[in-house]
Amino acid sequence: MTQPFLPQIASPALQSLRFTVYYGTIAHTPELGRLEVLYNTAVGVDKAGQIAFIQPETVDPVQAATSYDSSLSAENIDVVDISGSENQFFFPGFIDTHIHAPQFPNCGIFGNATLLDWLETYTFPLESSFKDLDIAADIYAKVVERTLANGTTAASYYATIHPLATNLLADMAMMKGQRALIGKCCMNQNSPQHYIETLEECQKSTNQVLEHIHRRDAKGLLIKPIITPRFAGSCTEDLLRWLGDLRSKNDYHCQTHLSENKAEIEWTMKLFPDFKNYTDIYEKTNLLGHKTILAHCVHLTDEERDVIASHGSGISHCPTSNSSITSGEARIRWLLESGVNVSLGTDCSGGFTPSILSVARQAHLVSRHLVMKTEVEAEKLSSNDVLYLATMGGAKALDMADSLGSFAVGKKWECQMIDLACEGSPVDTFKYQEPRWESSERAEAEHRFQDLIDKWLFNGDDRNVRRVYVNGRCVVKK
Repeated sequence: MTQPFLPQIASPALQSLRFTVYYGTIAHTPELGRLEVLYNTAVGVDKAGQIAFIQPETVDPVQAATSYDSSLSAENIDVVDISGSENQFFFPGFIDTHIHAPQFPNCGIFGNATLLDWLETYTFPLESSFKDLDIAADIYAKVVERTLANGTTAASYYATIHPLATNLLADMAMMKGQRALIGKCCMNQNSPQHYIETLEECQKSTNQVLEHIHRRDAKGLLIKPIITPRFAGSCTEDLLRWLGDLRSKNDYHCQTHLSENKAEIEWTMKLFPDFKNYTDIYEKTNLLGHKTILAHCVHLTDEERDVIASHGSGISHCPTSNSSITSGEARIRWLLESGVNVSLGTDCSGGFTPSILSVARQAHLVSRHLVMKTEVEAEKLSSNDVLYLATMGGAKALDMADSLGSFAVGKKWECQMIDLACEGSPVDTFKYQEPRWESSERAEAEHRFQDLIDKWLFNGDDRNVRRVYVNGRCVVKK
């Protein structure tokens, strides 16, 4: 059978690229809790969008490039220089490991609902409307644009049960230059009659989406598929096992929900009485693996946590959502200390914001609310901890830490250029707070820069994101 024609998409993240040197302050959190800052640093990015060299404390970015490769000259090098400002810096792109793209119009709408009634009242009616591709195109364009504008360079998206609309989301991410995992939602029980599929329909539509994404981006340079059972309660055991086998056979990414809400857990266990616990359902149906992301995980037992760690699966912490629909407070330090990879998710629209920076802020605060109950000070998360979760944590959870999440030779130049003093900035900075890197007091300069990072975390927003780079290319320029 001849495949239908698939028109090509010109993605800004895949366009031709000259060797480029970025010059100025770069900051990242390569390890949990540690902020590394390099000033007057030249970062060479090759034509594939990969970091070729990092040269700190240099006075001539072009010379740094020619010293790296003598075949380069000033004429064939582009330079992006932000070294003249104490309030500008490059920071790794945010990675959103849990976002429901079709729910974007409902951000901020949750009223007094908790999880299960919120799904019935707000979520399912909106998602079912995506059989109309005009609706899907309008909403998907906006969610990709908005997340990119907030510095999200990579996102793991839930779509709906509709294959054509899901393919449209994949195309939209590619068209706008965002790195994305695209998941066609699978649900064949305990769903509204107007928004449900049979096992056979789900198998057919899932394969349609997989085929489309493989044809659209055969090498997975920008978009990849992700197996997406909505959650155990909305899938029969037969569907979960089919999806688990598909995941395992092809080493696909996988995403689902786990232990978000106590009522949900109780209900799920009544549906699956032959399993030890909620996590056991996913383990026994072959859905856990090193590319599996489990959203929420608020009410895990010690045994469940250890099972997740043993499979190398990641967790997407969604504190904005968990607070909004009163699901609970996830014990993030407890998870991290057990070797579980933890990342951050906006969970739009259970979460009210598409901004991972806002989610990081909330993660910081939720950890303190948890400590108010437990009185265990070690459970607090620092500013640097939550920024790690927003970047390297996400890269590890998605099994992409070799190419994303921090600045290192061989990794992609995937980042945001932050300006705390831009026009309309919500962050107020003062002369005495500037780092003054050229002074002899390096420790004092680092202390002041940490203060600026904290001010950005707690006061910043998308206005401070002036450039966004994906795959070495600028995809947002304000």
